[in-house]
Amino acid sequence: MPESGKAGAIVVEAARDDRISPLADAWASLLRHKAALCGALILAVIAVMAVFSPWIAPYDPAQQIPWEARRAPLTWLEGSGRFVLLGTDHLGRDLLSRIVYASRVTLIVSFTAVAISGCVGLLVGVAAGYLGRWVDAVCMRLVDIFLAFPFELLALSIVAVTGPSLSVVVIVIALRVWVVYARVVRGATLSVKEKDFVQAAVALGASELRVVLVHVLPNVLSPAIVIATLYVGRVILIESALSFLGVGVPSSTPTWGGILGDGRSYIDTAWWIAFFPGLAIMITVLGVNLLGDWVRDYLDPRIQT
Repeated sequence: MPESGKAGAIVVEAARDDRISPLADAWASLLRHKAALCGALILAVIAVMAVFSPWIAPYDPAQQIPWEARRAPLTWLEGSGRFVLLGTDHLGRDLLSRIVYASRVTLIVSFTAVAISGCVGLLVGVAAGYLGRWVDAVCMRLVDIFLAFPFELLALSIVAVTGPSLSVVVIVIALRVWVVYARVVRGATLSVKEKDFVQAAVALGASELRVVLVHVLPNVLSPAIVIATLYVGRVILIESALSFLGVGVPSSTPTWGGILGDGRSYIDTAWWIAFFPGLAIMITVLGVNLLGDWVRDYLDPRIQT
């Protein structure tokens, strides 16, 4: 009897280990990959900067002091009594404060657009791959149309009708990115639905909805997650490009692309206006890509991490 009790305890303990092992294994794998850990730290710093921007930013990002315009970094402004670490822009606004506040827009747009496009692409891809026939044909022709339509023209057309706003930027980017999810998830669904466990569920009389939700969807989430991590950086670049062109977030809201666009006319006289927001974009995208590479390798069973 005591031995059976010990055996039961061992089984329970093993079950507990199984429950916590995926998270622990992922954390251990992240710690072993220094590049991915560096990317995670970069994103953590950007997230903290975005959440606590009112306390981190030294000055009001919208305060204009025209007589302090285009002051160089590390300058003490005697007229306003401010020390500008990264200098001021063409309207005398503190550049560091604007970059800190702009991180909010960057994270909101990137993660929201990736989440929306991921949900739409996942739904379309699973429907096309599992149902097949005319559903697959319609979904894939829709994907081909969106891929063939010039993204810049689509963005300009939507903004011209609705006007620039944060929600419009998210929708425009989501319309461009969902097709990537749809194609990849469709291919994964075609492979998964031929597996023995799916065929067994169908043979036992499970409904199509149950088969998709219980057996197919969990097995096609991995490639969707990989796409999401890799496309966050792409979305940041797209949002910055739209703001740079003046068709993104309204100019009253500081964005890295918008600040970069403001500084393009002063490259030869005030290089810091364009340099520092460009550096912020580069570092953030680098951090996302480093972490995304690790996620891709970790979720790929063919690669030992």
